[in-house]
Amino acid sequence: MNLHFRTLGEGRPFVILHGLFGTSDNWQTLGRRFSETHKVYLADMRNHGRTEHSAAFDYQLMADDIKEFVESENLQDPIIMGHSMGGKAAMQFALQNPELLSELIVVDIAPKSYPPHHDEIIAGLKAIDLASLKSRNEADEQLKAYVPEADTRLFLLKNLYRKEDNTFAWRANLQAVEENIDKLTNNIQLASSFPKPTLFIRGGRSRYIKPEDTATIKEYFPAARIETIEEAGHWVHAEAPEKFYDIVMNFLKQVLDTSIR
Repeated sequence: MNLHFRTLGEGRPFVILHGLFGTSDNWQTLGRRFSETHKVYLADMRNHGRTEHSAAFDYQLMADDIKEFVESENLQDPIIMGHSMGGKAAMQFALQNPELLSELIVVDIAPKSYPPHHDEIIAGLKAIDLASLKSRNEADEQLKAYVPEADTRLFLLKNLYRKEDNTFAWRANLQAVEENIDKLTNNIQLASSFPKPTLFIRGGRSRYIKPEDTATIKEYFPAARIETIEEAGHWVHAEAPEKFYDIVMNFLKQVLDTSIR
């Protein structure tokens, strides 16, 4: 599948992959920072953003999409970074294609299965009456009964857009998400290992990466280091962008310094 993407800056290729219900737009601010030293590729994952929709939706397909993207753009030794769903897809891609990337950065997700926990979000988004919807504020009010957290609603409603006939529609393929949610919360295919430099960044207030996950991370990503931003939750990059940026850039600098020696 051809992923929709935009580029920023020049330099070493740095591919950024968003999470479930996200879009490449979520990474524009940090993308601009990273583009000061790298050529940044902000991609929309399958069934998200401006990438086409498909009924088929799992981590193998997303890993294949990443491979197709890297090869079609002729990216040489790119850095691949993914958040949540994008992080799992990036892990699977790296495990299966270690020769196609130089470093892997995984944001607040572990290589394991998670219990389904998106039921209220999916129900809330589906409950919004797009046919009669007049404004984003009206959508926010309708969603509030299902998702009480204002920042989460703001994030989710970035998927809402106006079509040419001035009616609203979703960027995300809600039907495909709902029908495949078990595949999206299941583990990736763990085979062999990825020996190259890897960084896991977790939020201290998030429950996605727990201390007991370290052994599994090290088993499949033996060169991994794990950094924690204590004040952040699952959306680490949005909640603590300066610390996030510094951790990523320090990691890349240390990798470069080590390779020069």
